Amino acid sequence: MVDNPTTDFLGTRLRHLLEQLDNGITQTYTDLGLPGFRPRYTPIVRLVDTRGPQSIRDLADTIGITHSAVSQTVNTMRRDGLVDLHPGTDARQRIVHLTDHTRTLLPVLYAEWDATNAATRELDAELPHPLTELVERALQAVGDRPMRDRIRTHLHPP
Repeated sequence: MVDNPTTDFLGTRLRHLLEQLDNGITQTYTDLGLPGFRPRYTPIVRLVDTRGPQSIRDLADTIGITHSAVSQTVNTMRRDGLVDLHPGTDARQRIVHLTDHTRTLLPVLYAEWDATNAATRELDAELPHPLTELVERALQAVGDRPMRDRIRTHLHPP
């Protein structure tokens, strides 16, 4: 029985929201002549452009996602000709560099990033609580007390 669709389907609703946000950004990239450019590439391109070549570990730590997720994204970006990988000081370390092709895209990417940030601020202003702040607080809360622990306190198996 569904008591409250808002809480009963929270994960599904969050995935749907993320799909809508990502699809809008992806469509914008296509509109700008960048078909195939993905929103998940953005943090990597921005960090490598502004801070210089970065290790996958440093990128993961700065973005706040797993090493595995960054590694998979970087491998896709390399396949798409957006980054090159060079060995680091440690044999296991790989350093991400932007390709010349990606550097030619930076003016368009920065224009899109500025527009996306403006659109995000607009969306935040329309909501009773800014989504950007809510997401950060939710990530902190589940970092402090994982969802599994929260569920366990309410789980009463038959």
